[in-house]
Amino acid sequence: MNFVYLIGIGGIGMSALARYYNHAGAIVAGYDRTPSKLTSELEKEGIRIHYEDDIALIPPEFTSYKEKTLVIYTPAIPDNHSEYQYFLKNGYNIVKRSRALGNIASQKRCLAISGTHGKTTTSTLLAHILTQSGKGCTAFLGGISKNYHSNLLLDKRDYLVAEADEFDRSFLQLYPEMAVITSTDADHLDIYSTHNKIKEAFSEFASQVKPDGALIVKKGTDINLSSVKAERVYEYSYDIPCDFYASSIKVLEDGFFNFDLNYPGGVIKNCTVGIPGWINIENSIAASSIALLEGISPEDLKNSLKTFAGVERRLDIRVKNEKCSYVDDYAHHPKELSSAISSLREIFAGRKITGIFQPHLYTRTRDFAEEFAKSLSLLDELILLDIYPAREEPIEGVTSEIIYKNVSLDSKIMLHKEELINYLAKIDIDVLVTFGAGDIDRFVNPITQLVSAKSKC
Repeated sequence: MNFVYLIGIGGIGMSALARYYNHAGAIVAGYDRTPSKLTSELEKEGIRIHYEDDIALIPPEFTSYKEKTLVIYTPAIPDNHSEYQYFLKNGYNIVKRSRALGNIASQKRCLAISGTHGKTTTSTLLAHILTQSGKGCTAFLGGISKNYHSNLLLDKRDYLVAEADEFDRSFLQLYPEMAVITSTDADHLDIYSTHNKIKEAFSEFASQVKPDGALIVKKGTDINLSSVKAERVYEYSYDIPCDFYASSIKVLEDGFFNFDLNYPGGVIKNCTVGIPGWINIENSIAASSIALLEGISPEDLKNSLKTFAGVERRLDIRVKNEKCSYVDDYAHHPKELSSAISSLREIFAGRKITGIFQPHLYTRTRDFAEEFAKSLSLLDELILLDIYPAREEPIEGVTSEIIYKNVSLDSKIMLHKEELINYLAKIDIDVLVTFGAGDIDRFVNPITQLVSAKSKC
């Protein structure tokens, strides 16, 4: 296509597609609801973006050359969006983000990482291993790699690493050579309605792994694999013996670990991951399983694990010193919160952890209110913000209060986000962490500056 127009261009997956087509030589433009750091970077790369839903703002070449234009939209865009309706009614070639990624992946050797938790860090680590080992890969990532400062890696060779997103059943557009399933917990019930339907979708995804490929599933995952066509099926775990697992795990300083990686070919001794937290041992086992099956040498694997710098907004340590520290994390599901908080306890042993949580979506808040309260009670102190609605309209009776009332902490407060910075300026901070998938990321830089200033007082 000569022209590619993206509706919702500022999303993490959409922006990677914009960068891909822009690098391929297409003329790329798009719409997003609000400016962000990501849209600013896209504009610096020569991509035109506007922030009003207005047909008149679509660049004229996209309306003049319909046959040469591909329109990509995110499922978060409402059906009554005027630009979407314009392209739809005028017969443009218009596809969802997932179909666009599926079309690209079909031309490569696709290595897909799926699961309700852990897929962003795992896919980014796999892409890093392939890049550092010299095999190279193109990668569409669900976060910004701190090694490469991008959500897109480009390479002319055959490998493509894809984060296989279950939202809106997007991952069913992929037919990978190899795939990992990290988890199948209940989530996105606004799409699936029941946990069983989520598990059915993961079973369908597993069946789409090619017959000469391999499927790697976290041990204990509740999933029906009876329709799997892949000739090789493996299990991985944190430390339970199976095909791929860690043993001889030793805690080092500041939440880092040393471990032996067991795999069908033997044992790789004294591995370390370049980022802290026990959860990243598990993520590294998942990424390493595909890397080893693809022929990465144990030496290259160890070096890659050690040099992995992580992903922005995934246990992302922004300030760290003995006086006060600040961490930002994307956790927006109860299990993600529990895992993140337990990892933070190891990284900042014995210190007081204050969490700021912005719930994401009315439906998720409604469906998991009790579970959120239980996970957030693992903190020492809670600052709870209003629900970030994203694509949803309010639901009567669903506010942050239904979480707040069940949090067992003595030290807890509810705030509007506009009050947050002033409140933080007045309180003592030991370890502060922001959690959420909404616009809480807009506060990361101001909070970083505030905590840095407090640490120097």
